[in-house]
Amino acid sequence: MGQRISEDKVNLIREKNDIVDVVSEYVQLKKQGRNYFGLCPFHGESTPSFSVAADKQIFHCFGCGAGGNVFTFLMDIEGISFVEAAKKLADKATIILEVDGFQPVNKQHSQEEKMVEAHDLLRKLYHHVLLNTDLGQEPLNYLLSRGFANDSIKKFQIGYAFNSWDYVKNFLDKRGFSPELMEQAGLLVKSESGFGDRFRHRIMFPIFDQQGRTIAFSGRALGDGNPKYLNSPETPIFNKSKILYNFHNARPIIRRQNTAILFEGFADVIAADEASVENSVATMGTSLTVEHLQILKRTSKKVIICYDTDNAGIQAASRTSDMLQQAGFQVLICVMPEGYDPDDYIKKFGAEKFQKEIVAAARSFISFKMFVHRRGKNFANEGEKMVYIESILEEIAKVQNIVEREFYLKLIADEFGLSLNTLLKQEEKIFSQNKKTDQHLQQNRIPDYFVKARKLKPAYQIAEENLISFMLKDKALTERIQQEGQLFNIEVHQQIANLLIRFFNEGHSNEVSLFINYLDDASLRTIVTEIEMKSLQTEPSEQEINDYIAQIKDIYQMNQLIKQKEFDLGEAERLQDLQMAAQIGLEIVRIKKSLGKSNRRE
Repeated sequence: MGQRISEDKVNLIREKNDIVDVVSEYVQLKKQGRNYFGLCPFHGESTPSFSVAADKQIFHCFGCGAGGNVFTFLMDIEGISFVEAAKKLADKATIILEVDGFQPVNKQHSQEEKMVEAHDLLRKLYHHVLLNTDLGQEPLNYLLSRGFANDSIKKFQIGYAFNSWDYVKNFLDKRGFSPELMEQAGLLVKSESGFGDRFRHRIMFPIFDQQGRTIAFSGRALGDGNPKYLNSPETPIFNKSKILYNFHNARPIIRRQNTAILFEGFADVIAADEASVENSVATMGTSLTVEHLQILKRTSKKVIICYDTDNAGIQAASRTSDMLQQAGFQVLICVMPEGYDPDDYIKKFGAEKFQKEIVAAARSFISFKMFVHRRGKNFANEGEKMVYIESILEEIAKVQNIVEREFYLKLIADEFGLSLNTLLKQEEKIFSQNKKTDQHLQQNRIPDYFVKARKLKPAYQIAEENLISFMLKDKALTERIQQEGQLFNIEVHQQIANLLIRFFNEGHSNEVSLFINYLDDASLRTIVTEIEMKSLQTEPSEQEINDYIAQIKDIYQMNQLIKQKEFDLGEAERLQDLQMAAQIGLEIVRIKKSLGKSNRRE
């Protein structure tokens, strides 16, 4: 894996890229003791099981088993090769890294890189045309007349695609981008006359992924063009269910404030950013998805929803708030004055009023639900009043905080002259029913890896893991274990030991993060990081080491004896010597019973 880059260079890159800093760009981490914990980016979870050890420069998820060092983290999360991860980390640390003849290993990945490269080129082209050419004067005047600031146009890299059937096609063709691949990328369309530009005579809003790479566009028509907005289709590099507009810019502010503000569209985000609300993101013309929730959970615990106040916007905000509440977020919802969307409001009333009267005045989850369920109700009608109260009790029962639930129940009791005790009993009944349902669903959703994690390990397996843990830190111990020959009972443990022996024999230092680079097999990297995450004393006693070796040897010898006896049993059965077969069978049972006692679980 590291053959094309020298070990010295790999070490330098690793030393200049602290794993906590790199992982923090993707995962919200919180220090607990020596390590940092957060929600695993490789599988959905609501309780943090993802750990980063700053002293060892490794990560491990105790849920799904993912593990490795700073290089493998980037490889896994971005789907890139070791060399690509090294180049990216080198650039980040301003280290010059030239790899002769480097080409992305995976053909599909290579094509996706070409798609991203083409999008980046066009983003620069469109932006240049808008700001620096006569062709861009009309769309630039239009943007300025709509209240877009020059700084925002530059920050969000807004551009203009002029009215030509094949300019972009020829522009890309001259730079080696095939029309067929560019059609797959969503930049070209194919007609009977051949390939042509998808976007023509439109103001172009580039869409970026979490790493700030251009992966798609949204083009707004000038004049009476239809459709008003033309968006890139879904492609190998663009899936709108996994993209939050402006997340690459907003992420550090969201993390710092522990709050994200969620809008419905990118125009609202740009306006909010101009109003100094820089932790703003938006979904790309789709409802909030599970993937969006995972992205947000890595950076914040609080989300403020700021949608339109028409019926569709209110219903969308209600659905979104339910999803966020169930996912464990603190949820607040802005309520815009009727007839205004965030963009219009900011342009008419200004940044300060938006911050103070809309964002700062955002309603709590239940307060917003009261607003939603109250709309259109006639409380002079007893039936409608009861429907409202029952609906709100259902909503209050979703809140985990008992003090918050009682606060809102008291508001309902005071408003409608009801007994607080009666409401408490009814709400508690609903809450208990919901809890039972949630527990049942959760039990049915428990992944296999959690079930495996609950299984206690045999004592000899723990002994093998502990011995490997000490070997990782001690070259002399590893050389001693080498003299034992085939010691380990678990095949992957023996593989790790053999590789570790070879690793030390080649003159490498005893750094587990460096050893992880040495391992080609991802499953072995996972086992090594899991073992290394154990909190074992640094200097084991000689007696402890001898006990581990003796325990492992005893089990090994018994397993070897069982294999020999099973072979003898097969021979006796083949020769139809039933008396001998019965005798051997009893011996196997006796040895296995003895083995079971030795393998008592810890």
